[in-house]
Amino acid sequence: MAKTERPRLVVGVSGASGIVYGLRVLDAARELGVETHLVMSRAAALTLAQETALSLADAQARADVAYRPGDVGASIASGSFRTLGMIVAPCSVRTMSEVATGVTASLLTRAADVTLKERRPLVLMVRESPLHLGHLRTMAKLAQMGAVIAPPMPAFYAKPQSLEEMVDQSVGRALDLFGLAWRPVKRWGEDIGPLGGPVTPDAAAGE
Repeated sequence: MAKTERPRLVVGVSGASGIVYGLRVLDAARELGVETHLVMSRAAALTLAQETALSLADAQARADVAYRPGDVGASIASGSFRTLGMIVAPCSVRTMSEVATGVTASLLTRAADVTLKERRPLVLMVRESPLHLGHLRTMAKLAQMGAVIAPPMPAFYAKPQSLEEMVDQSVGRALDLFGLAWRPVKRWGEDIGPLGGPVTPDAAAGE
């Protein structure tokens, strides 16, 4: 990307439970000075109403640019539109499956397909459990295609004091995959765990 441009990140939000992950990705990107291009599926609008008190307009206002799910002619549907990559947070099994087959029926999955073909990072925060063999095979196929499957798992070693801290840790670790370091992330060997740098050979010999 040109030096005069802000880095861009495509943010997809599917209808899976956990819409807070997508909202926090948008908040984090704004703090980091990253331009966000948001596309929410129609099902995501329903989940938003069920899990938050926000309107669709409220959610879209957190992004720099928001697109309709049916707008397959949008800029993020083209590989010539330069971005850092795309994150889908949360990612439903349906969305994941569309991307894996390449038969994309919406702007969200078209943008994800473009991300893969351009060899840019595609991070899927898949929200589903338990997983049957078909789900696992689809994930394996996506991994072979270059996607990163990053379910939002709680990091108990970070000793979260609230649900918000658990969400932010997962979001921050996902953003690490784009080279974006977000302040709330607690890092092993830096903020928590064995602090003080690597063990020297002399120190190790004394154990």
